[in-house]
Amino acid sequence: MTQTSQSHCVASLSELQSKGRLLIKHGDKQVALFHGPKGVFACNNRCPHEGYPLSQGTLTEGCVLTCNWHNWKFDLESGETMVGGDMLRRYPVTIDGDDVLLDFTDPPGAERIAAALGEIRDAMDKDQYDRLARLVARVEQAGGDPLDAVREAVWHGFNRMEFGMTHAFAAAPDWLQLRETRAGDDAERLVAAVEPVAHIGWDTMREPEYRFSDDVAAYDAVGLVAAIEAEDEAKAMALLRGGLADGLGYADFEQALTRAALAHYAAFGHALIYVLKAGQLIARLGEAVQEPVLLALLRMLVFARREDLIPEFRHYGDARLAWDDAGAKPVSHQDFIGKSVRQVLARTLESSADPLALYDALLGANCWNMLYFDLPQQDRIKGAVADNVNWLDFTHGLTFANAVRVQCTKFPDLWPAGLLQMGCFVGRNAGFVDPDQDVGGWRVGDGTAFLAQQQRALFDHAQPEHIVSCHLVKVLTALADELAVARPDAPWRSDALAAVNRFLHTPLKRKNAARTAWQALDLVAAE
Repeated sequence: MTQTSQSHCVASLSELQSKGRLLIKHGDKQVALFHGPKGVFACNNRCPHEGYPLSQGTLTEGCVLTCNWHNWKFDLESGETMVGGDMLRRYPVTIDGDDVLLDFTDPPGAERIAAALGEIRDAMDKDQYDRLARLVARVEQAGGDPLDAVREAVWHGFNRMEFGMTHAFAAAPDWLQLRETRAGDDAERLVAAVEPVAHIGWDTMREPEYRFSDDVAAYDAVGLVAAIEAEDEAKAMALLRGGLADGLGYADFEQALTRAALAHYAAFGHALIYVLKAGQLIARLGEAVQEPVLLALLRMLVFARREDLIPEFRHYGDARLAWDDAGAKPVSHQDFIGKSVRQVLARTLESSADPLALYDALLGANCWNMLYFDLPQQDRIKGAVADNVNWLDFTHGLTFANAVRVQCTKFPDLWPAGLLQMGCFVGRNAGFVDPDQDVGGWRVGDGTAFLAQQQRALFDHAQPEHIVSCHLVKVLTALADELAVARPDAPWRSDALAAVNRFLHTPLKRKNAARTAWQALDLVAAE
């Protein structure tokens, strides 16, 4: 038999012609070898879908191979995947007399990496989570950086978010942090890389491109804040692009973006959270994603809802103007329990001289509210739309507090806005708690062990909705961050751990069909 350095004789042509197909094993590879009207073809025996044996498939005279398990179809002659997603690995065949030779040489790593990354966008657009997992795994197996898949996802999704940055970008750095700090094996590391890619795909699936202005203007931080305030996206984008053109990065824009985010109680706190998370995402993925992340963030800030302009939070503006850094009254979280937004804001002003004490107290009140959330509120049917609440209304009090601490520590003149907006969370959620319920069973003894266990559980979270799984990772990350910098006797520590424990292990109702129907009928009847 003839054998070269690349090709190996694997069968006789006469035997293959007689049997029609053969299963060839070479090292750890299994190859399906077929003889048909158009010649001899070889491919990976494992279907790229779920690994079932293609040697047991159906081959037509036109050289179309069907995997009989899920009906994926492959043209062995052209290599095209006709039904299904992934490409099928084929092997070059040479006939030398009666010898069938196969070339098992793997394509260069760079070629395999490029091929896998080239399919990321298609898999995102089709919401194919399992395919994304295979693609990211192929990148890493070929010697590439699996985070390149996340970078590819960011570039594919940033201009398909109609109103700018979403939770998909915001949760990505938390997943990547978990990948570094909690993943125990290759499978868990893969999960943490695939989750953000799949979430970005879900948020942007079937969305068109929403164009950004290409105009460029000399960067001016004050002008950027003013343009966001005026909801002038074109001007804000021009200023940002001008800064990027001059080589500026996130750190150069951070103060202006933080100031703009805290200019209002914006998007239920998401504006500030997203400023923090955008910086963390850029830090983890590098300058390669700086432009798309900043553009998506800026659009979000321009379009962010300004809840301080609605009646529920109408006292925020007056409280912000009244802040004088002179209030010296000692404060604890108990001072805010059961208080309305107006009352919480007024009490906050009485302790304005000590932002750190206020922070502990307001964080404690938000954690207490979360711990005592009246769960039946999720099942309420008849009531005002403004009273529609669920767990996420309470978890945002914690994730927003985390963003306030980080950003206001960097820019201390913004503490008044951050603290008063924490107060808005406290007052708003006060009406949806049940202080008489027994929460003793949710108390956590060893906080360090609890966090480690719950963060490890995220690698197999079983949540079908990305918006839910991303809140799980964001809440646990925020709690871990706050506990890491808190003093051991922080008064909110016990409530925070118990609140997150309860959140993780009680139902989160995501669809209220009866409530939606009742409120629709009520609204339409009043038209």
